[in-house]
Amino acid sequence: QEQFVESGGGSVQAGGSLTISCARAGSSLVDKAVGWYRRAPGKERELVGRIGSGGDTFYVQSVKDRFTISRDNGKDTIYLKMNRLRPEDTAVYYCNILYKGAGSTWYVRDPWGRGTQVTVSA
Repeated sequence: QEQFVESGGGSVQAGGSLTISCARAGSSLVDKAVGWYRRAPGKERELVGRIGSGGDTFYVQSVKDRFTISRDNGKDTIYLKMNRLRPEDTAVYYCNILYKGAGSTWYVRDPWGRGTQVTVSA
């Protein structure tokens, strides 16, 4: 069964760094656009950024210049490197395949994985 597997989360102090990983059991991510999302306590799941099949990236303003998404096609894995972490980055982080919609829109249609918890203390 195809399933997203996020890993590498943990607890860090503010200002620290962490790299989390995304793989998909049962199918490849090599030719897919993939988005990283997060859900903070009491909030809706939100997009953090995405990486295209060719390596082009997009980030939301709140993480721009702090977070970097990359991919290793040899390992069929997507990474999210997070620098200068803030307490407000505390959330469960998820990945998912992004499909192109009309115009410049993207959408998710596959089931979510369990995510990986990132906790940033002040």
